[in-house]
Parts: sequence; C-alpha cells; structure tokens
Amino acid sequence: MKARVKWVEDRTFVGESGTGHKLVLGTSPSPGGPTPGPSPMELVLIGTGGCTAFDVVQILQKGREAVEDCVVELDAERAETEPKVFTRIHMHFVVKGRNLTIAKVERAIQLSADKYCSASAMLAQTAVITHDFEVVDTAAS
Repeated sequence: MKARVKWVEDRTFVGESGTGHKLVLGTSPSPGGPTPGPSPMELVLIGTGGCTAFDVVQILQKGREAVEDCVVELDAERAETEPKVFTRIHMHFVVKGRNLTIAKVERAIQLSADKYCSASAMLAQTAVITHDFEVVDTAAS
C-alpha cells in the first residue's frame, strides 16, 4: 500500500492514495478557526469507522442477513500530552435492515473488533475501545 501527502500552503495538505484518490486535509492556525479539511487524527478515526463498518456489512451479507444500512458513530478522547494518542474510543452502530437477527449483528460487530478490523487492532494498543449498537427493522415501516 502506498500514499503520498503534499504540502500546499499554511496548514493545508493534499493526500493521495496509491489508487489515485485525493483529499484535502489540514488544521486551523487558530483554535476554533476554519479548517481546509479533516485533520490527520480525524482521518484516522474516520478510517477506523470505515474499517469496522465494512466488516460488519460484509459479515452480515455473508450470513444472508438483509442489511440495508450501517452507520458507525465514533466518539474519541485523546491524551493531554504529546503525541496525543487516542485513549478512548466508543463506537455506536446503527444497523438497519429487514428482520435482522440481533445476535448476528452483535456477532458481526464482535468479529470485526476481535479479528478483522486492523485499524481497531492498532488503536487498541493505546485506547480502550467500546461498542454498542441498535438495530432498526425496516420491515416494520
């Protein structure tokens, strides 16, 4: 896997993945000021959410569950001192589908956490990671 990050100006950078996808990232020069894009640590958190959401959807699909949507809301805290690593991450999953089996959703989340999500595995070296979930039955709508 390859990536490239180029400084544009001030606190603005452009990242490019090895597959050619680009995104702007950066931080504000003053607290609370406008930012040109997500910060590097925000991208780490977003990437972790994407990693686990991908796993959960794939596991449920392989289990023939009629999953229609999966959202992961992440809430994280960082250390007060440098390098300000993540120390706590809570993931709240909202999984929607027709007649989903709650036990299978719970199992998919646990498998992602324990076995498949490499981003979570790395962050678990410094952060306590917790999960909860809710299932929304779209068949009842």
